[in-house]
Amino acid sequence: MPEPQPETPLERHRRSPHHPPHDSLSLPFPLPPEDRRRSPYTGWTRAHWEATADGLLHATARYASPRHGLIAFPGPRPSSSGPRSDGLEGFARTFLLAALRVAGSNGHDPHGHLARYAEGLAAGTRRPSAAREVTPADPDSWPRIDTIRQARVEAASLALGLRLTRRWLWDTLDDGVRARVADWLLPALGPSPVDNNWWLFGLTVGGFLREAGIETVRAQAAIDRALTRIEDWCRGDGWYSDGDNRAFDHYNAWAMHFYPVLHAHLTDDRTLLAGYGARLHAQLDGCTRLFDANGAPMPFGRSLTYRFAATAAPWLGALTGHTPLTPGATRRLASGALRHFLDRGAVTDDGLLPLGWYGPYAPMLQSYSGPASPYWAAKGFLGLLLPADDPAWTVPEAPLPAETADAAHPLGPTGLLLQSTASDGLVRLHNHGSNSTLAAPDPYYARFAYSTRTGPTAPTPEDGSRSLPDNHFALLIDGRPTTRGPATPQATGPGLASSLHTPRHADGSELPGIRVLSVTLVHGRAELRAHLVTGATPGTRVRQTGWATTPDGPTAQLHPVHGYDTPARRTPTGSTLIGPRTETAVLEGAITSGPGGTLFVALASLTGDPDPAPVHTLATTQLTGHDIHVTWQDGTSAHLALPHPPRGGDGREVLEVREGLEGLEGPEGPEGPGP
Repeated sequence: MPEPQPETPLERHRRSPHHPPHDSLSLPFPLPPEDRRRSPYTGWTRAHWEATADGLLHATARYASPRHGLIAFPGPRPSSSGPRSDGLEGFARTFLLAALRVAGSNGHDPHGHLARYAEGLAAGTRRPSAAREVTPADPDSWPRIDTIRQARVEAASLALGLRLTRRWLWDTLDDGVRARVADWLLPALGPSPVDNNWWLFGLTVGGFLREAGIETVRAQAAIDRALTRIEDWCRGDGWYSDGDNRAFDHYNAWAMHFYPVLHAHLTDDRTLLAGYGARLHAQLDGCTRLFDANGAPMPFGRSLTYRFAATAAPWLGALTGHTPLTPGATRRLASGALRHFLDRGAVTDDGLLPLGWYGPYAPMLQSYSGPASPYWAAKGFLGLLLPADDPAWTVPEAPLPAETADAAHPLGPTGLLLQSTASDGLVRLHNHGSNSTLAAPDPYYARFAYSTRTGPTAPTPEDGSRSLPDNHFALLIDGRPTTRGPATPQATGPGLASSLHTPRHADGSELPGIRVLSVTLVHGRAELRAHLVTGATPGTRVRQTGWATTPDGPTAQLHPVHGYDTPARRTPTGSTLIGPRTETAVLEGAITSGPGGTLFVALASLTGDPDPAPVHTLATTQLTGHDIHVTWQDGTSAHLALPHPPRGGDGREVLEVREGLEGLEGPEGPEGPGP
């Protein structure tokens, strides 16, 4: 009798309850029939992308000002830049979507998208305004870049859209309108007022103006200045920080790579493209593994309301040839992400993209987010620039990295540890080095772990700052949990990441003399979480929390190994971007008076597999002092030698890690390192 064959990724995808096939979508615009032959995972083809772009654009028309200069969407509040800036944002970001749609069809525009934007270009630049508010007397004017700095951001979308549609739009405008648009754009060529990805807005405006023959010397200077500035932030393996900091997030995809690589491509500068393209290829090797088999990108970092803009970099890799993905895997990733959101309420009954993740969700927003901010998702339609007969649109979809094999490795210099499991297609991200640029703790950076099927818990109006944060380790000072200070990365390796931080009070002040060395070791779905606390007063209580899961979400487990004196108890923890109700497991323990600090160790797990075994069965641990020896269920092992006590400035030299196979010769065994 022949042995049963291993289950293929497609078979696993079809049986999974987390991403079932859908016969139809509840959307306010029509879509073509699915094509499960060409797209066995998602059913979607280029025609679905075109129909979605058209549907989103048609829905925006009713919110335009009288002469289409501004597009003001309804929303719970304006952004910090004010309603006029928000109206420009609505115009510029949807214009970029229209530009990608029309340029991708080689100028074919049966729905007349460009005509109304041509009218808006003329109206918006007739009398640019310094006023934040929109008035009946002046409903169309754009804000001036020199008075409302957010206008510089939108200038980049306008310039890129004009560059993509130059033959069909810019070249058809009369001389007066072109002169006014150019005059409005020119201030964006100056130095950036924000020292981060904002430099690339000047690059993008400069790229268009130089191509159009306008102020070419100034335009080239802006391009050179921007490209020089981002060199300081290239940290290796294709990863950029978003400024002089350790903020590593989705801005790598939709800004730091997007603008310079696309500029090099549009300029046809092969030397420039070779350099920036190689970085893109390297970064895609990691970031494309952050997409769940159900299509979800990782909800980590800021500006998450841009949703499927996270697919911009994978599409850019396909467009320029600098990608580790096959054409079929690129489309499977991008269509999976777009469909993931559209299947889950990310488009309202009116056809709009609301401020949130699926539906509206205020706790994840930033002050700069306004009603039109979600339309930076237009960047996710970059794949439309690929011809209809490109392999990315024609070959059968191929499985994602998360569907083909388990993974457990650090992401370059970021301090982020990737953990994914092929059996359920779920991706987890453990953070030991990517920090928010804000002084206040940000739940979308400060947690120790994130996943594609959970989100950080949010304070509720009733309990405010006393809500229980998920995936957090805290000292309890007068009953209140400490927050996590900026994480300084320590040792990293296969399946391992560690960091050092100084805990902070709720008001942001540091706890002097106290340090926490934290280590995450992963294997399969299992996580070992260790924290060595030094400098704290004996008797101080500590708390470790696990994953916050919704009732219909994955199964989360948390088990005490060492240092904790309570069993895991599940506690209601309010909303996340996944759903309104969650539960989170909690452990507690106490600081002891032993030399060298107090060690706390727990096992955790998050899985979409049905009926998972208890997490304590996945590993056997042995502790000797601050040394931890772990033997996983499959016989592979790891040994962590934590400091005793911590020493040195940043502690990088004090964590020793050895991996191997039990019962085999040498630290790695004769057959090489384990997974």
